[in-house]
Amino acid sequence: MKKTFYSNGKLLITGEYVVLDGAQAFALPTKYGQNLIIEEAEGNAIQWTSYDSDKSIWFEDTISFDSILRKERHDDVKSIKNTLIEILHEAYLMNSDFISTSKGHKITTELTFPKLWGLGTSSTLINNIAQWLQIDAFELLKRSFGGSGYDIACAQNDSGILYQIVNEKPVVEIVDFNPDFTDKIFFVYLNKKQNSKNAIASYYSNQVDIRKTIPVINQITRSVVEAVEPKTFALALAQHEIELSNILELATVKEILFHDFDGVVKSLGAWGGDFVLSISKDDPTKYFKEKGFEIVIPYDEMIL
Repeated sequence: MKKTFYSNGKLLITGEYVVLDGAQAFALPTKYGQNLIIEEAEGNAIQWTSYDSDKSIWFEDTISFDSILRKERHDDVKSIKNTLIEILHEAYLMNSDFISTSKGHKITTELTFPKLWGLGTSSTLINNIAQWLQIDAFELLKRSFGGSGYDIACAQNDSGILYQIVNEKPVVEIVDFNPDFTDKIFFVYLNKKQNSKNAIASYYSNQVDIRKTIPVINQITRSVVEAVEPKTFALALAQHEIELSNILELATVKEILFHDFDGVVKSLGAWGGDFVLSISKDDPTKYFKEKGFEIVIPYDEMIL
């Protein structure tokens, strides 16, 4: 018997980093995501195969039930296999049925976006595993990979969300974000993937007192969500970049790469990689491609 589960990818529009400290973030689920296919097998093990969007295999291995139970670690402490064992071990502690009542599984994952794009390879996997085992995806994320959980909320919802951690619990508010100016919004890939874990660690190591900043970010987030004019939207995003630049003590992506761009460019998620959002009067595709950034995706092709 074959079971298939699917989760949406994500883009964090506002609240990056500070969402970890209780700020309200705005995020959008993408048309891209990941499938998880479960089939019965033998051998008291999981035969795992992961496919990238071009159908190439980017990970393939056998994970024994015993290694999951013992949370076995292999030679390379950063290996994909170790990460999977950690996730599956925590999943086992939450629901043991997939091992205690099974002889084995064949598990296949299929990304519908290139793995390097950073649209949520880990979060879509965790949410899919949680769907399969009928456990809390937010709790599984907390126990394994860590992070704010906004990406799990995107994985589970087909519209924009406001996301906030209140008393250590996720609070998700569905928003209908469909302004008339989405044709002016484009997403540009920066040709490199940013490691979310490393970015979060860097944020905490450079921590300052942000109690005064959080209300400012919350107000900016509301302004972005409620904007009916492109100028209002763009100005709010520009202000957000300034606030985060001050907190992180980093130059903005526009200052570094696109200082001559006639419009606003905003980092999305971890600064320094993955995608940025651009908004301008004219189609910016030619501008970005001349700068060496070939992947420029219109809003309607990216966002659910």
